[in-house]
Amino acid sequence: MRDRMQQSRFELKYIISEETAMRVRDFLQAYIHMGYIDVDEYSVGKPNLSYPVHSLYLDSRDLSTYWDTINGNKNRFKLRIRYYDDAPGSPVFFEIKRRMDHCILKQRGGVRKEVVPRLLAGYQPDPAHMLSRAEKQYVAIQRFHYLMQQLQATPKVHIAYLREAYVSANDAFRVTLDRDVCAEANLEGTIKTQMTNPARSFQGVVILELKFTDRFPNWYRDLVRVVNVMQCGAAKYVDSVQAIGHCALEAPHSVVEEAPPRLSIPGQPDFRRERLGPLPVPDWVLEQQGASTLE
Repeated sequence: MRDRMQQSRFELKYIISEETAMRVRDFLQAYIHMGYIDVDEYSVGKPNLSYPVHSLYLDSRDLSTYWDTINGNKNRFKLRIRYYDDAPGSPVFFEIKRRMDHCILKQRGGVRKEVVPRLLAGYQPDPAHMLSRAEKQYVAIQRFHYLMQQLQATPKVHIAYLREAYVSANDAFRVTLDRDVCAEANLEGTIKTQMTNPARSFQGVVILELKFTDRFPNWYRDLVRVVNVMQCGAAKYVDSVQAIGHCALEAPHSVVEEAPPRLSIPGQPDFRRERLGPLPVPDWVLEQQGASTLE
């Protein structure tokens, strides 16, 4: 199965209401009919066209990648392990997401799930552990290891959400709508989908991301104008760290409590980040055992 990851791209984020998300979906239907874009293969047939995404983020003891984002460093990176279910035979991807000024660069290497503890301990994978023999994937894991050791990074936060995705045939354009973001401290590095006491950020809103590899297309401009949204920040890892708190992450210093972000719609009330302590685990997290494997 083809890997449709955009290795180099630009991305714009918007925090929108569910009503606006439905307008985005309706807008995209016209461009689906014209052949500009189509529903992502992993969204097809799923409830609400959405599939689960799980990421285990690594960071240093003092949360240096979190603080790089807070401080607005133009050249920064995050280390994460991405997966889509907890079936024993499904793949796991070690990813480096790097921001260079306004451009997003991604490297990733896919491995078999059973070798994750060994890789987190600093060992290099054997060729038999790799999902692909492509050199770039092995190089990505080597680079991941280098950065992990440089930061002395360890597992910190498990983040999960539901993603509705649309993608062009040439992978130049990708539109995603992320809902129901939840997070939990995971210091052991266990690859799991279940959560027992999740912190909920971006509660009651949808994160719209417009991703493109070259120029901002005219139809993206039309989408933004028609649904009347404004670009803003929406960093899932940052908001999740702040919702969980530094004590649960065994970090030595308190994290920043920022002013709640606004919805990306002029005239709408503020979106308030929920920090209510124990909250119900979303049904889709509880029911995910045996979900389909994604690459």
